[in-house]
Amino acid sequence: MPRTFTVGLIGARGFVGRELVRVVENHPALDISFVASRSVAGQKVSDHMSGASTTLTFEDVRPEHIQDKPADVYLLALSNGEAAPYVAAIEAHHPSSVVIDISADHRFTSTWAYGLPEHHRAHLKGARRISNPGCYATAAQVGLWPLRGLVEGTPSVFGISGYSGAGATPSPRNDVNVLRDNIMPYALVGHTHEKEIAHHLGQPVFFMPHVAPFFRGLVVTISVVLKEAMSAAALQQRFGAAYADEPLIKVIPDPPLPKDLVEKHGVVVGGFAVDEKTRHAVLCVALDNLLKGAATQAVQNINLALGLRELEGIPV
Repeated sequence: MPRTFTVGLIGARGFVGRELVRVVENHPALDISFVASRSVAGQKVSDHMSGASTTLTFEDVRPEHIQDKPADVYLLALSNGEAAPYVAAIEAHHPSSVVIDISADHRFTSTWAYGLPEHHRAHLKGARRISNPGCYATAAQVGLWPLRGLVEGTPSVFGISGYSGAGATPSPRNDVNVLRDNIMPYALVGHTHEKEIAHHLGQPVFFMPHVAPFFRGLVVTISVVLKEAMSAAALQQRFGAAYADEPLIKVIPDPPLPKDLVEKHGVVVGGFAVDEKTRHAVLCVALDNLLKGAATQAVQNINLALGLRELEGIPV
């Protein structure tokens, strides 16, 4: 009988946490051993997440409790800056366990594998410390990776996300009254995802995020100047070849729409356009920020770390 691996989920109340519960519960080789959220400890998970098991109850699991909370995999769905004490406790008491950090805390740490499987699969197989990429960073890297070495100057990435990307803690960026009939630019230089994209691509990138009044999904429009002239058809063909063996990445001629990716586990690249006179090229990438931008990618990384099929438990 195939082995079942236990998963401890810490920081589960947020939007990404909900998706992690849903995806992990439907995974044939994973079993949730505990779900931690200090603010709703003692309450049933099913009262907050439709479809969740009625046997799961939120627990208050702090770093000092980790010793008594063994798991094969720890999913840290915490806010940025909160992972370190939990990682230290896991290192001390369960060092062989897999840790997937959903936050940005370890995306620049060389001793952690960077969890974008389509580009870093070899480093993720058997890894024990994995940093899950950001949602925007995933979309931007999928859109820029096949262009490495072909771009002149600095690429620009214009992003629009649903307000779930701002998290569940109340703020103007997830206030539906502020966002109604509106779009909100923010962090237009120096955004964490800008640094993340540049770091893992090995080149500077300009990134301009915006939040819109829809709940989930995102789209980025990428603008570059090519070193050599290329037709739109040739550009699309290049992306098609680059991702031909990637079942979660689809390449199409038209611009992808965020609404078409809601509750879907993949990425769509499209909208290829080139001004051959100026060598200005544009393309678009869309995904569900809570799935391929977070939970789906985390499960891919768990599967690779544990030696399972990469898409085990992920509907394709």
